[in-house]
Amino acid sequence: QVQLVESGGGLVQRGGSLRLSCVASARTFSSYSMGWFRQAPGKERELVAQVSWNNGTYYADSVQGRFTISRDNAKNTVYLQMNSMKPEDTAVYYCAARERSVSKYGYWGQGTQVTVSS
Repeated sequence: QVQLVESGGGLVQRGGSLRLSCVASARTFSSYSMGWFRQAPGKERELVAQVSWNNGTYYADSVQGRFTISRDNAKNTVYLQMNSMKPEDTAVYYCAARERSVSKYGYWGQGTQVTVSS
């Protein structure tokens, strides 16, 4: 069982920056792929960025060039650095983990609210 705890959400102005953190309880954190998802009101949850167990990364088109995902295996932590933020980035952001041999994310954090004002 893996527990995920996000932090770092809040209110930021257009063009500003935030960094989200997610600490995992997994004993073998380095073997998990980690992702950040978000869900805005009335919309489906979407994958924003992910970093695989071997450090491959993926970004949604909407955040490419503005957001950066990274991981620190020594701290069991994954980060999402968000720059040049836009009002449409407003959402609840969720950290998720999936085991190396599994295609779907099976572990989720409680979410953290990010609000970008215009």
